[in-house]
Amino acid sequence: MSHEARDFAGQIRQMGYRMTPQRQMVLDALCAQGGHMTANEVVTAVQNQSPFLNRATVYRALDFLCALQLVTRTEIGGQVVYELAEESPHHHLVCRMCGQAQEWDGRALDTVATQIMTEHGFQAELTHLAISGVCEQCRTAREP
Repeated sequence: MSHEARDFAGQIRQMGYRMTPQRQMVLDALCAQGGHMTANEVVTAVQNQSPFLNRATVYRALDFLCALQLVTRTEIGGQVVYELAEESPHHHLVCRMCGQAQEWDGRALDTVATQIMTEHGFQAELTHLAISGVCEQCRTAREP
């Protein structure tokens, strides 16, 4: 996702916060990657641009951007990864055997969210999930 597609600075200001250079660098790194990055990968990318920026600042920026739901944090294959939040939900199906992750639009989860709201009065945020299981290749390889 490019900066032209979304005005992150405008969104942050609209929520009553400032767009700091550090937050901008974290967003730039995530935009450049275009996919999942570990926190260490974000730190490396940011420090390539600004070597004196410390790790704790990058972690705080990631936490802040996640709290505003501009960045998502997901555990995939045993590690936490970050990516820019998309305007529409998307989810990951992660094979616990081979670690392959594939994206899924998760439209069926709308029904689950409605049911949770109806039964519990709880508004579930089902916008970015990693669902573990066994992929088709691993499942068929195990079958006799």
